[in-house]
Amino acid sequence: MKGLISMLIFQKMKRINYKSVLVLWFLICFTSCQDVQKPEMPNDLISQDKMVDILTDVYISNASRNVNHKLIKKRNLQLDSIIYKKHEVDSLQFVVSNAYYSSDLKVYKDLLSKVQGRLQTLQKEKDSIYKIVYKQDSIKDRKKRAELDKKK
Repeated sequence: MKGLISMLIFQKMKRINYKSVLVLWFLICFTSCQDVQKPEMPNDLISQDKMVDILTDVYISNASRNVNHKLIKKRNLQLDSIIYKKHEVDSLQFVVSNAYYSSDLKVYKDLLSKVQGRLQTLQKEKDSIYKIVYKQDSIKDRKKRAELDKKK
């Protein structure tokens, strides 16, 4: 009896029209879409240039958390608070401004490309400083080696 029932169900499933399944799928997708509204422009919107500065510092602080998390935790540093204080904004103002800018992908992409450019510039500056320090250290090492060789 169970075999007969399962055979009838299988035969009915074979008869399913794939076009109707496709139409049903599109109908579900179409009706599930919703109208997403852009947030209103806040009264205390952070300017785009200042937002680039803040986002640059945020990316640097996130990188520092990944590099030396234990030291930051040990010293009880609140990096976000430091950034807000540095740029004279509060956390709510930053969140609302970030939500406003991120609702327009073209504007947010421009902001993030400026942030990326600044981070690359800072990386080049850091690398050049390391090269200078490394040269100075190698010069000092050569002098020490020369002094040791003279003493021998």
